[in-house]
Amino acid sequence: MIQPYVVVFGSINMDLVAKTPRLPTPGETLLGSRFSTVPGGKGANQAVAVARLGIPTRMVGRVGGDSFGQALLTSLQAAGVNTDGVLLDASNHSGVAMIAVDDRSENHIIVIPGANGQVNEADVERLADRLPGAIALLLQLEVPLATVYSAAQAAHRAGVRVILDPAPASSELPPELYSLVDIITPNAVEVEQLVGFPVTDTATAAEAANILHQRGVNIAVIKLGAQGVFCSTQEDSFFVPAFQVQAVDTVAAGDSFNGGLAAALAEGHAIRQAITWGAAAGALSVTKSGAQSSLPDRASFDAFLKANSDRPA
Repeated sequence: MIQPYVVVFGSINMDLVAKTPRLPTPGETLLGSRFSTVPGGKGANQAVAVARLGIPTRMVGRVGGDSFGQALLTSLQAAGVNTDGVLLDASNHSGVAMIAVDDRSENHIIVIPGANGQVNEADVERLADRLPGAIALLLQLEVPLATVYSAAQAAHRAGVRVILDPAPASSELPPELYSLVDIITPNAVEVEQLVGFPVTDTATAAEAANILHQRGVNIAVIKLGAQGVFCSTQEDSFFVPAFQVQAVDTVAAGDSFNGGLAAALAEGHAIRQAITWGAAAGALSVTKSGAQSSLPDRASFDAFLKANSDRPA
């Protein structure tokens, strides 16, 4: 029997990370304490997050014809991600994210799409070839929105579950996209952009989830940061409290969450357990610096779940 695998369609970036005492105000110059280059991009982060948890993972996207492009491919492959679906686009530079992280673990991020901005229908065709047999398709919004929609359509036709992380936040998702999404995973900022009002607790999360259901989404998963995660299905709703950890860097927490969620589904777990896996993976990721460098492997993930097995559900 072939093990179910996950396909990720989306961005692949090199993160240029500066550590600063605090985030700068407009026009201000600050002295930072540390600089690093770290493979990132929401698509690549999610692919690595799934692969490190032991699930076969295939990435579809683009890198540029520069030194960053080769380094990004090498990093994905080292994490166990199949990169046969990644195009080396010699006419563009690789995507870059410039990230400032302060001493409170808050961040500012500027993304320059590069090759990610050129992802088009040809990439969707490569994606479609890799969907048969997949347990889920992970999508984000760092490649052109029209292409995200086409990718969701391809997965829907193939009978593959679509998991959308609507980040970076956008209030302009096509109405027809929602009905193609099986699971949507916004954080509080992103869901406010989607529904038009602040979401700060389980009550407002439930209101937001109802709106997302009305638009066609099957399962709404709303991440409330240090509070935890609210999940609403067509039949039920529940809340999973956050795992208590010491945060160092929150850059890839959402990507790690989606990786844990998809990994649980690939192993046949129900949605409640999948949310717990997502919360655990996200919590572990914030205890380390960087994007992909912070994503947990299966051994540390299993140990963390075991150590927290008696926490309130």
